[in-house]
Amino acid sequence: MKKTTLQKSVAVALTGAMVIGALTGCNSNTANNNTETTSKAPETTSQGSKTEETSKAPEETSKSDSSAVAGVDGWEPFAENVTIKIPVYDRGKEGVPPVTDNYWTKWIQENFGDKYNITVQFEAIPRGDVLNAYTLLAVGGNLPTILMEYDYPKLAQWVDDGYLTEYSLDEFAQIAPTYYQRMVDNNQLEYTELNGTTYFALAERPYYNTNYTYITWVRMDWLEQVGYDHVPATRAEYLDAMQKIKDAGICEYPGGGSMISGTAGVDQNYVYRDLDNMTGEEWAMYGDYAIPALSWEPQHKLLQFANEDYNLGITNPEFYSLTAEDATAAFVSGNQYSWSGYISGTMDTLVSFYEQNPDAKLAVAVQSLEEDTEAGTVPAFRSNNPFGMMIGFSSQASEDQIKAAMMYMEWMTLEDNLFTMQWGVEGENFTYGDDGLPVSVANYSGDYTQGFNNSKDYWCVTTEARIAGTIEDVIKAASPVGLPQDFTQDIIDNYYNQVAAAEKGWVIPDCMFARVISSVSEYQQTLLDKYAEYRTQLTTCDPADFEDLYAKYAQEYLDAGYQEIADERLQAYQDGYSSKLEK
Repeated sequence: MKKTTLQKSVAVALTGAMVIGALTGCNSNTANNNTETTSKAPETTSQGSKTEETSKAPEETSKSDSSAVAGVDGWEPFAENVTIKIPVYDRGKEGVPPVTDNYWTKWIQENFGDKYNITVQFEAIPRGDVLNAYTLLAVGGNLPTILMEYDYPKLAQWVDDGYLTEYSLDEFAQIAPTYYQRMVDNNQLEYTELNGTTYFALAERPYYNTNYTYITWVRMDWLEQVGYDHVPATRAEYLDAMQKIKDAGICEYPGGGSMISGTAGVDQNYVYRDLDNMTGEEWAMYGDYAIPALSWEPQHKLLQFANEDYNLGITNPEFYSLTAEDATAAFVSGNQYSWSGYISGTMDTLVSFYEQNPDAKLAVAVQSLEEDTEAGTVPAFRSNNPFGMMIGFSSQASEDQIKAAMMYMEWMTLEDNLFTMQWGVEGENFTYGDDGLPVSVANYSGDYTQGFNNSKDYWCVTTEARIAGTIEDVIKAASPVGLPQDFTQDIIDNYYNQVAAAEKGWVIPDCMFARVISSVSEYQQTLLDKYAEYRTQLTTCDPADFEDLYAKYAQEYLDAGYQEIADERLQAYQDGYSSKLEK
């Protein structure tokens, strides 16, 4: 099985190239590290020793006084007030306070901003329209002080568009030593550069080669009614179960569905790839999840299955007019077989589901460890990056604003501040269990109500997970409570199966490029819009017309810019400006 490895012999020879580190969870070291009781990633590279760059303290520069005290102990209030803008996702979720003005934004201002004469403002970024939102802010000269995103191609595009400014790692280490040292410990300095220039700071992502916080629930009661004692694990079983559910009159369109919009990350094809025979060149050209690879065979297979589901009556025939919120509402009302979401102590969707379906029984779709040879699929999924949020500093910000933003990042990283932001107020948002670990209060709705997913969109500037004890303790603390069913053990089982899938080589990272792929910036939105249109047509067409229509749309897609993207990615891969896929 293939895995990605660090190609230092190539990268060291490249003047100005960013060194790309080990990017996959497929090796045993990564999988084992995910079972440790702390969130610290291994301090060694895939070769087993620290790089020279990450094993020494930062050298002082003209901007950093070697006699100054590093970190919060050396901070002084600004002589004149400094205003910083921090982006926060607006997910349009009900039951959470306004993202830019709530108890916790005020708490940050009172405990951080007021102390250092900094005004902290929050900029709402629509989660489903990130690129356009930042573009509009940039055009108006209103970029937030930091720009944050999970996806490397977006950050590279912002560099190419001139939204980000370079910064000094030495200065950052002086202002934010805790944050900086964690990047050192987690071998993340390798990812801070693009085209030989330092642009990015990296948040932490514990257990990055799993997606244990994202869970799919299915209607186990429906399955039991049609003779299943387990969640279908193969394509054949799924089709059989859905048809029996339809025939029994339980649900007319159990597969549900919603429109495919022109946003990054739609229709990921990892399950449909031939991993044993996939070449590094294919992976670099087409393997990125952000833009669907309409001309690649895995995408062809994905769309074939979508067409089959539609024509069998499993998919709601009105799917192309339904939003994701409509699909969630269908699940809650008992008109859809499955629903997926990120776990947290309080999950409004599940609460509403049981209120409307008090006798229902759900099950977690635990990660499978068996290939579906008949369907030609593998239970693979995309590995997260070995870091959380990528943070860049706005080219429209002043030096004082950038310094204040670095202070904010360090302040949020400090243990007491981070704990309060993640867990809230003792006796309100959480209590302590017999084991001394925090336990979230179910369905809390008082004055201290947190934002989405325990206010994650605020503290994600420093880390991606609430860590308290072992991974099992972490999952227990994050699992939904106050429901008729307890899913904690199923979510734990899913985590360990995902680790096992990583060990099998089924957890696939995307290729990361050390230079800007300019054609992505030029064509991405056009391609995403075209894919949304083509996808609907390919899903709803007569099966007899599928192949001809697919060939037509695939060629149009290539001509609309995807061929240029694939060619530019391939060139970067061949030139050594990327991570590598090796057998």
